[in-house]
Amino acid sequence: MLNDEELLRYSRQILLPNFDIEGQARLKSARVLIVGAGGLGCPVALYLGAAGVGHLTIVDDDRIELANLQRQIAFDQSSINASKAEALAARVRDINPDIAVSTIETRLADAELDQQVATASLVVDCSDNFATRFALNRASVAASVPLVSGAAIRGEGQISVYDPRDAASPCYHCLYPEQGNEELTCSEAGVIGPLVGMMGATQAMEAIKVISGVGKTLVGRLLLLDAWQMDWREMKLARDPDCPVCQR
Repeated sequence: MLNDEELLRYSRQILLPNFDIEGQARLKSARVLIVGAGGLGCPVALYLGAAGVGHLTIVDDDRIELANLQRQIAFDQSSINASKAEALAARVRDINPDIAVSTIETRLADAELDQQVATASLVVDCSDNFATRFALNRASVAASVPLVSGAAIRGEGQISVYDPRDAASPCYHCLYPEQGNEELTCSEAGVIGPLVGMMGATQAMEAIKVISGVGKTLVGRLLLLDAWQMDWREMKLARDPDCPVCQR
């Protein structure tokens, strides 16, 4: 149930065709695990918190540096040296005190990662390395929890949704093998600030669609962005019947 203050706070969403109070109630009852509180995680957490997702868990073991401020929009000069997870959680609480926001300031792995994914309604991968992405994918498949995965570097971004509840949905491993991927970071290759905002906002939109059941998600599709040319491309993704992670 939504109280009067919630009805007013979320009125612009509730007015949307097909979304209505039922969609808002689904957001309120959802638990979303956000892995990474950097360039992607900041807009994801801010938008999902503002939208009324009932419980957010933000995972990041890093601290804020001066070089982060160019793109990690939840932080400011006074945030330097603070925990990214705690600073982002505090900002979300400032926007929406009616939701629950918890933090984990360590890198999740093994049984702890599996447990956190299994208790979530949805996982949003805002990490910056393949090891975390592959681990999240395995945990998502094992727990049958949808995964919204995004990445951004230089001026290019990509996003897709992997939903193990859908028998036709590929998983992240179907797209990328665990060996032979080039590991580049923003500190090495650079990144333009608005790009991560665009990709993070898109991840938040996909998360809202998956939770509410409204709209067509990116399951089975990979969206690619060249921000310098403002060129969006879409690739169809198929499940690999020989995938060692999601083969059924």
